[in-house]
Amino acid sequence: MRARLRRAIAAAALIAGSVSSLSLTAFAQTLQPIPELRARVTDLTGTLSRSEQAALEAKLESFQQRKGAQIAVLIVASTEPEEIEQYGIRVADAWNLGRAESDDGALLLIAKDDREVRIEVGHGLEGALTDALTNRIIDEMIVPRFRAGDFGGGVNEGVDRMLAVIEGEPLPAPQHDWGRGIRGLETLFPFALFAIPILGGILRMIFGKVLGPLFTGGAMFVVGWLLTGSVLLAIPLALIGVLFSFIGGHRIRRTRGGHWGGFGGASRGWGGGFGGGGFGSGGFSGGGGSFGGGGPSGRW
Repeated sequence: MRARLRRAIAAAALIAGSVSSLSLTAFAQTLQPIPELRARVTDLTGTLSRSEQAALEAKLESFQQRKGAQIAVLIVASTEPEEIEQYGIRVADAWNLGRAESDDGALLLIAKDDREVRIEVGHGLEGALTDALTNRIIDEMIVPRFRAGDFGGGVNEGVDRMLAVIEGEPLPAPQHDWGRGIRGLETLFPFALFAIPILGGILRMIFGKVLGPLFTGGAMFVVGWLLTGSVLLAIPLALIGVLFSFIGGHRIRRTRGGHWGGFGGASRGWGGGFGGGGFGSGGFSGGGGSFGGGGPSGRW
């Protein structure tokens, strides 16, 4: 009986192992292939015109000869079944962009049908092409042009900004728009409902019944402008801060039993209402650089 049981377990393990091996093999066969690195610009979708591709190629070649850093562009139809991050690091590992001693390579990857874009950055360029800056390049320079159907312009603008950052040039000031303002308000109002009574009460106690509300309004203006990027949205918040500070101050004065006792009562009163590389013999090739998988992605 025990022998039969052991044989059954061994057979089940063999079957499970075979199925797992076949599944992994099938999955590996369905992964998108990595194209051979023959040029700095590889477009597998025919999105870029010949002139656009040639201009980008010449720009990246000139930059590499002058600066040494190796930048490449890859446009594919899709990265499925992988996420663009997984496919991007596979490409970076295979292409080895950048010089081996400095790891100064970067990849601009576009998955056109997936409507996704990513920037992979080599270790040596992470100090210049930070996640914050590359995220801005994607959101402010590339994605808007892609949404307008200008793929050539988006790729060119993205490349230009990447090269400029590597050169040490700062990006333009962030573009403030109403879309950002609306997203900022979603965070701002819950914060304001809690912060204004507390901040107003403290500043009124410190600076008095006139200066305290004014300082509260000034503080709320700064917070509102930072979160929304809009002066027009920050001004009403500042006025609300002044008004609520007066109201909160009277409430504190009436309910205060100790030095700060009324402050707790005031905050509860408000809170309760709202709930609690290089060149090989076969042409262009990577220089041996390495990547750590860092970098931002975006969608359009």
